[in-house]
Amino acid sequence: MTRYVVTGAAGFIGSNIIKGLNTRGETDVIAVDDLTQGDKFRNLVDLQISDYVDAGDFYDRFDQGRYGCVEAVFHEGACSDTMETNGQYMMANNYTLTCRLFEACQRQRTRLLYASSAATYGGSAVFREEPANETPLNVYGYSKLLVDQHLRRALGMQFERARVQVVGFRYFNVYGPREQHKGRMASVAFHQYHQFKAEGQVRLFGEYGGYGPGEQERDFVYVDDVVAVNLWFLDHPDRSGLFNLGTGRAQPFNDVALAVVNARGAQLTLEQARQRDAIVYTAFPDALRGKYQCHTQADLTALRAAGCTHEFLDVQAGVTAYMQALALAGA
Repeated sequence: MTRYVVTGAAGFIGSNIIKGLNTRGETDVIAVDDLTQGDKFRNLVDLQISDYVDAGDFYDRFDQGRYGCVEAVFHEGACSDTMETNGQYMMANNYTLTCRLFEACQRQRTRLLYASSAATYGGSAVFREEPANETPLNVYGYSKLLVDQHLRRALGMQFERARVQVVGFRYFNVYGPREQHKGRMASVAFHQYHQFKAEGQVRLFGEYGGYGPGEQERDFVYVDDVVAVNLWFLDHPDRSGLFNLGTGRAQPFNDVALAVVNARGAQLTLEQARQRDAIVYTAFPDALRGKYQCHTQADLTALRAAGCTHEFLDVQAGVTAYMQALALAGA
């Protein structure tokens, strides 16, 4: 049986990747995480794994080759709190460990599929995988960018020169099941679901940055699509590179809110939802002025050139599916 490692295994994307592997019949999965936040165990309960290893022990052991022949590592483990200000902690977790893992994977001829981030673009208006567009706005985005830069230097700017497959995914705004442990860092859709359930309305930011109320936009990507693209590259070991992983569409927060409001069977238009106060707007907070991206949209040119033709769900379809999953789970 083929062996895989998933770091950040009890987290949002990591646990969904294990689910995707299990769906294929793959159960020899070593789950790596830090369960200091114990309630994350719930993301692993319904999954089939062959072992669990604490993140504090894994990297030394993997360096030593103690896990035998590992086909691929899905490296999702990181500090993903974009509001974290401890740069030393961020760099140790996101940069140093990832570079170390890359080197060990190359030595052991283990494929590496790792999580980068659209936060590497920061204040850029162009979301294409090129150094000229990379201007992170926080230390999280910088820690992710530094990994990409390290690999570019190690591979002479050509990931295809690696001894074995290396793929970095610049995730855009991912949402979907198994993110309940993330607190303030959970997706907009998750927070809006609970807001609407508790209060009967969804609150959005008002006008800002030349965008009308609720019209600031993001590239929102459903987690099942993220898993599908990861597994597509698993099936194509000859494809390496750094790729945006978003839908290629920018949709306003109003679209997400309306999908949340209508998920229980209503068929309201945005104007009707506003008139009924199901969607309301609050003044844009001063603390975010000058630090807020009003638009993100993945450029999928590189992904399509690699041969990945996966079709992504739009907000209406993805958020509706997510709301149904939350309701079924009794969340």
